[in-house]
Amino acid sequence: MRILLIYSTVDGHTREICERVARVLEEADCEVVLRSLDGDEVPALDAFDRAVIGASIRYGKHRKNVVGYINAHSEQLAAMPAAFFSVNLVARKPNRRTAADNPYVKRFLTQIRWQPDEIGIFAGKLEYPRYRFWDRLMIQLIMWMTKGPTDPSAVVEFTDWEQVEAFARRVPQLRATD
Repeated sequence: MRILLIYSTVDGHTREICERVARVLEEADCEVVLRSLDGDEVPALDAFDRAVIGASIRYGKHRKNVVGYINAHSEQLAAMPAAFFSVNLVARKPNRRTAADNPYVKRFLTQIRWQPDEIGIFAGKLEYPRYRFWDRLMIQLIMWMTKGPTDPSAVVEFTDWEQVEAFARRVPQLRATD
């Protein structure tokens, strides 16, 4: 089974999640092609059996290149088994890890012309020392408002890697028939 794993990331954590998804899929004897929407040439979807798209959120929004790619390829995505996952800090709260209760993913699904077969929502990684001055201040304000960590030296990984691996194990089963 050939799987195209596409992602867009701001600080690199979404790529780390994609690499874990790819390892799980490769352990299940899938061939995985990993490409970034942030600069890689993305191969044609018709060369693959499945597609997975991963995207991070910054300031409450998924990046425009993700929305653009999905809407430009919505018919092909709908015709094949395909999944989507979002990486955001709101998902650090257990009651914000489904499409029904994550406000960013709910809004995102209204902006695209495709409904994924599987949706994963993963908590991201907070890396204050890595952020530019204004980004750090904005993220600290958001964290303060949502009762998260605000120490400017904090690096906190909220990702539930078991949740990521369980998502990856479901991808080969998408639209499987008995």
